[in-house]
Amino acid sequence: MLPAYPSRPPLNFGGLEEPYASYDQARMVVWPIPLERTTTYKPGTRYGPAAILDASRNMELYDEELRSEPFRCGFHTLPEMETHSGTIEEVMANLHTVASGLLADGKFVLALGGEHSLTPPIVAACAKKFSNLSVLQIDAHADLRDTYEGTRHSHACALRRVLEICPAVQVGIRSLSKEEADALPHLSNTRVFFAQQIAGQPPEKWVPEVVESLSEAIYVTLDVDGLDPSLMPATGTPEPGGLGWHEVLRLLKEVAARKTIIAADIVELSPQPGFHACEFLCARLAYKIAGYVTATHT
Repeated sequence: MLPAYPSRPPLNFGGLEEPYASYDQARMVVWPIPLERTTTYKPGTRYGPAAILDASRNMELYDEELRSEPFRCGFHTLPEMETHSGTIEEVMANLHTVASGLLADGKFVLALGGEHSLTPPIVAACAKKFSNLSVLQIDAHADLRDTYEGTRHSHACALRRVLEICPAVQVGIRSLSKEEADALPHLSNTRVFFAQQIAGQPPEKWVPEVVESLSEAIYVTLDVDGLDPSLMPATGTPEPGGLGWHEVLRLLKEVAARKTIIAADIVELSPQPGFHACEFLCARLAYKIAGYVTATHT
């Protein structure tokens, strides 16, 4: 007779069970969105959310920096959203509808992608509830094309669509097309902190300026290629010269302390078979965002 081994934790963020995984009691709702419809180089973003959730079950849930256990605010994990059928326009509409419902229930939405094209419809839902909204984008790419490969909903157009909704501050940018470079002087509602401008500078030199450029209510969109590929090779288009782990955390902590982060997403993880550090980093990053939010706005 086989021994009765304990079952694996549920595929909930952090492996949490009731009462901390209850929707009614949770402050945070983790929303897996395996969207991969416009990827143009290395594929795999559809596998990102499940990989992050799996990695999250192996994290320590005590945060040594905050000296707290952020999970106690509650994390409910939704089932993976269906994103493979229907038109891209229908997917965008569904994302907006679901996000609006979560926000109406008073939840902090933490979306796990999936490609970056998921961001604009969630931002649009946030803008309907929160006045004075702006977006903090951490990314290697400007994502400011008006259209790309025949669609306005490409991952390469994500921030152009966002700017039609609210202002943005873009941090870590180090790759853009001539079309985007030509458009930038005419886009009055974004400010770009290029990677070359902040590289080698201590965070106290540039983080306060980023924070001051933001409005009061903040949506954070974090494309993992904003991090240096030495830390994050598991993404479709890794660009050299990215941000470090502690630089990103310093920025997020300051934004949470001085502004109000109302929702966030982590996008563009393309897991590499047999190499789990990147999804673990994303899981920790999601948990750090939640920790900073709950530590400063309880």
